[in-house]
Amino acid sequence: MTSPAATTTAAEALKALPTGRYRLDPARSEVRIAHKTMWGMVTVKGHFADLSGEGEIPADGGAATGTLTVAAASLDTAHAKRDAHLRSADFFHAETHPEVVFTATEARAQADGSVAVTGSLTVRGVTEPLSLTAAVTGSSPDSVTLTAQTTIDRDRFGLGWNKLGMLKGLTAVTVSATFTKQP
Repeated sequence: MTSPAATTTAAEALKALPTGRYRLDPARSEVRIAHKTMWGMVTVKGHFADLSGEGEIPADGGAATGTLTVAAASLDTAHAKRDAHLRSADFFHAETHPEVVFTATEARAQADGSVAVTGSLTVRGVTEPLSLTAAVTGSSPDSVTLTAQTTIDRDRFGLGWNKLGMLKGLTAVTVSATFTKQP
């Protein structure tokens, strides 16, 4: 549970950010995944090494918007053969669909200090709605770090390869995204 002091700090941090355009700082951001495999006995973990994004806080006080893009071919699970398979047509089909894109159409601070984010996720040319709750985990006068966790049903995006029923459940995704104000 979030303490009242932490909630106030998060809400104040969001309100203190200047309006305008923001750019994702890839050196201070990460997108990680975890999925159960081998019939649920092993959790495969990985991260995307190539990230980009941008956002905007409008001057009219409306909801913030933005995008977060990951290069599908940059997925690294520390196992070269598995990574090649994940990039293939069985999964991300990175040659044909090089990017995974989350588009936030509305991000608003909530009374509890969280940030409600509504948007869509595009994987393999399939776009599905996605809403999540983020937390402000860092801020300065010209930057903010949002962290969120969600689960994705890979079958909804055509990532349904599952030889002998080896893959179980949903894919857990953790995002930590730092956006810095642009001049």
